[in-house]
Amino acid sequence: MSEETEPRPERIVFRVGRNIYLRPVLKEDLPKLTIWINDPEVTMFLKASLPMTPEDEEGWYKKLSQKNDTEIRLSIVLKETDEFIGIIALHKINRQNGTATSGSFIGRKDFWGKGYGTEASTLLLEYAFNTLNLRKINSSVLTYNVRSKRRLEKCGYKEEGVRKAQIYRLGQYHDEILMAVFREDFVPIWEHYRSAFLARL
Repeated sequence: MSEETEPRPERIVFRVGRNIYLRPVLKEDLPKLTIWINDPEVTMFLKASLPMTPEDEEGWYKKLSQKNDTEIRLSIVLKETDEFIGIIALHKINRQNGTATSGSFIGRKDFWGKGYGTEASTLLLEYAFNTLNLRKINSSVLTYNVRSKRRLEKCGYKEEGVRKAQIYRLGQYHDEILMAVFREDFVPIWEHYRSAFLARL
């Protein structure tokens, strides 16, 4: 792989893909996170809705360093520039049931719709199924979040149900669509992604 597309050797890299890589959240990410989490155009798609100060984000970051086997949060970073562009996470990891809940967002709005979220989700699911040995990953989207629903479907998620009038946003209540992907449904998606990735090396 060329130097232009590989993360720089001094960078922390947890999982690497075609255009992005995942790494642990770093303290240097917090200023951008504070901007994004206060942007209504970003948070209209999230469950977070309260204003966040830099001190709030510092407190959130400190909690990340505490050992927690049920939560994993990773930064989404562009390979070409090492630019931090979003967050992806596994929540509510349940080893007994082999389940977890995924969530993510791209904070850089000019990077929406470019496939970075789909690629990040693919890398996260590979880790969840092939390293953590989970069997099912849940997620949910609001009905108007068409882009995120399409991203989940590309990664193998299927609709399992709807919570009617569940979330209040934009002055009214919206349905929450429940989605999930099983390991066996993700395997062919990963094989296709991996084969295309390796073919570029």
